[in-house]
Amino acid sequence: MDEQLKQIGERLRGLREVLDIPAEEVAEVIGISVEKYLKIEAGETDITISKLMAIAHKYGVSTEELIFAETPHMKSYFVVRKGQGVSIERTKAYKYQSLVSGFVDHKADVFIVTVEPKPGARTIYKNSHEGQEFNLVLEGAMEFYIGGKTIVLEEGDSIYFDSSKPHGMLAIGQKAVKFLAFTV
Repeated sequence: MDEQLKQIGERLRGLREVLDIPAEEVAEVIGISVEKYLKIEAGETDITISKLMAIAHKYGVSTEELIFAETPHMKSYFVVRKGQGVSIERTKAYKYQSLVSGFVDHKADVFIVTVEPKPGARTIYKNSHEGQEFNLVLEGAMEFYIGGKTIVLEEGDSIYFDSSKPHGMLAIGQKAVKFLAFTV
């Protein structure tokens, strides 16, 4: 995990240097202090997927390039075999597997997200980003939080929502929740 954070930080710093963008500007784009942003670039603190998506969108790169250092090459179609998409473990509890990483100029980000349950956990980390999002629970169950509401989603359930509203989730039960996250 620490090595992945350092690599993401290096890619963010490289993007800034190539485009000659001050750290203050990137920090403003994602709504955090310059000090916190510089800790992200140094690999000392984590950055959410939604903040990486905002940076990618603003500066015309793919989210996958920032997360995985993968440059898309496919223009007609892109196939991901079961369990084979490029992935990153954001924390011990969160794993993101990209399903669109190889397609050039994709219009949406699509991930399979796996979240391990944390017995007794009640802290929900909320984030927000431009656009809309669709989540479909593939396995397990989760509590989904948006707009002051708590919605329990189980296998086969889905939700489509305005992702500019703060939202978050928590795996419930004894097994991990796995869901498809589609952001537009």
